[in-house]
Amino acid sequence: MKPTIALFTGDPAGIGPELVNKLLADPGTLAKADVILIGQRGQVRVPDGVRWHDWAGAEAPAFPRAQATADNGRYMLQGLEAGARLAQSGAADALCFAPLNKGALRAGGMHQEDELRWFSELLAYDGICGELNVLENLWTARVTSHVALKEVSELLAPHKVADAIGMIHRALQASGKASPRIAVCGLNPHNGDNGNYGDEEGRIIEPGVRLAAERGFPADGPFPADTTFVRAIRSEGGYDGVVTMYHDQGQIAMKLMGFERGVTVHGGLPIPITTPAHGTAYDIAGAGKANPGAMLNAFDLACRMGMNRA
Repeated sequence: MKPTIALFTGDPAGIGPELVNKLLADPGTLAKADVILIGQRGQVRVPDGVRWHDWAGAEAPAFPRAQATADNGRYMLQGLEAGARLAQSGAADALCFAPLNKGALRAGGMHQEDELRWFSELLAYDGICGELNVLENLWTARVTSHVALKEVSELLAPHKVADAIGMIHRALQASGKASPRIAVCGLNPHNGDNGNYGDEEGRIIEPGVRLAAERGFPADGPFPADTTFVRAIRSEGGYDGVVTMYHDQGQIAMKLMGFERGVTVHGGLPIPITTPAHGTAYDIAGAGKANPGAMLNAFDLACRMGMNRA
């Protein structure tokens, strides 16, 4: 039994179609899953066994390369909706899409802060959800995401810390990790140094870790943020997941360890959704130089999560 993956080529002005071509040319791809392809017919070489999805964008005219416009923004939103509806209806077990351009998405009509919030509204889902980043065996979640750094402290709360721990715990289980080990970052330098550099660790984060444990999602920490990832990858047994307090606290570490291999998971949603963690690389669009590593990893993770869902 194989899962069925809805595969969308992403931003037609970027490297997405090239990545999908390289993914479909890999002999292991169709051994892992059945594929429903969402894209432009002239941009993708389709091997035997791949099904085209019948949607308006399949016959769209060519888009100007390396330009973020309202036209390719609308195209992307239509493609994302097509893939999400396939997964929502059960016609596909998961959605995997190539990189998107946020400027084009906003020009094309996306008014939410990011694709995750757009997906949650599309699916009429009001539960806990958040962006997860994955680098092979290490996952990260964050308590705050696309907000100004000056706003982070006031947005933290024990229940939000517990929600992030629970979300990454459930996502790790959905990927096949039965009893995930999770570490939690502090906010301030040296974990606040007993309140000398801030008190969020004792006032907010520690109560959040305890609340998560009461809900059945154990985690360790908070640890000083500048050593948490060292603990995760080097300590005996290591950690499967790290919960950070803000966007760059985890993203810098993950992208430094594997920029061209990382995957983003739209965690907490009722359907599995994965995509490469990097962008559309307009500077090399059409040059044939795009590294497909993260695309291959995103597809592999969609297969694993889709199989567990199926």
